[in-house]
Amino acid sequence: MRLGIFGGTFDPIHLGHLAIAEEARVRLGLDCVVFVPTGVSPHKAGEGVTAAADRLEMVRRATAGNPGFAVDDLETRRTGPSHTVDTLAAFTVRYPQADLLYLLGSDSLVELDTWHDPPRLFGLATFVALIRPGWPAERIAAWLAGHAPENRPRVLTLRVPGLEIASRDLRRRVGAGESVRYLVPDAVREWIAQRGLYA
Repeated sequence: MRLGIFGGTFDPIHLGHLAIAEEARVRLGLDCVVFVPTGVSPHKAGEGVTAAADRLEMVRRATAGNPGFAVDDLETRRTGPSHTVDTLAAFTVRYPQADLLYLLGSDSLVELDTWHDPPRLFGLATFVALIRPGWPAERIAAWLAGHAPENRPRVLTLRVPGLEIASRDLRRRVGAGESVRYLVPDAVREWIAQRGLYA
């Protein structure tokens, strides 16, 4: 089994996230892409992040129509910071025969050395750098060259559609009373309105 793991704050999840995940599922021959909403992100300490239960519900609503997508609440149930190394370790226990591919933006890939426990992290999955149009892909080769062969993470690169949608901008739009229709799935837009999120 080839399993894609797609972590993120998803505050809110939008059509760009879904398009990237589907591109990865098809192009990499993944049996499933599992969305893992972050519980407490160590990378966003001090930022106001929407309650985990709301973000989890939005991800469930957004992915419900695709049988190739699944949602895991592992990180939102965990107390304390959500470290990817712990999440991947849990997946290796749960799916010992699976080939795990962790999907992340190319800008995040070149910061992996700053994540929790890089030596252990690198051994748990293949990292898929999602490259948007215009991003200098040569940065990845330069970053990899800075690692000794025995400590070098397994990395694949995948060029993905350049949908310029940012969760930060969506939150601003909702707060300003502007429309986010066609930027997020309708079910997510309805949840945002129902819960009064970002107002």
